[in-house]
Amino acid sequence: MAGVILAGSLLAGVTGYGPATHDTGAGQSPAAAVVTSKYPSETLSPLLQEALPNVKGKTFTAAVVDFPPNARAVPHRHGQAFVYAYVLAGDVRSKLDGQPVHTYHQGENWVEQPGAHHVLTENTSRTKSAKLLVVFVSDTGDALKIPDPKE
Repeated sequence: MAGVILAGSLLAGVTGYGPATHDTGAGQSPAAAVVTSKYPSETLSPLLQEALPNVKGKTFTAAVVDFPPNARAVPHRHGQAFVYAYVLAGDVRSKLDGQPVHTYHQGENWVEQPGAHHVLTENTSRTKSAKLLVVFVSDTGDALKIPDPKE
């Protein structure tokens, strides 16, 4: 249980998950950015964050990402993390830069290579929530979600 509590604290501070933020003014840092999206945003609930004992400098993170009805994530990257996403509930439309848009249904999954640009992630339903299990293998201490500066 302590690992989950610690993971929640670490994820809340470094991932960029939670309300979508972005830089909206000249000279304004991303930390001081303002939320201005017409869509509801996704939320991340950490399950586990653990340093990999056999891979120095790498961390395994598992989390559930909830998308309320009509929710959309801002375009983003996951730094140099390798990402695995599994649809627990609902339908999620996703597009990585250079690839076609794909709608994933409950029980389907995808991977994102390190450095991938996730230009679209959205719940396709206006009435039902969607939920993902997302697993990251990242460099220890790196942010897990980096919103595009222009978004």
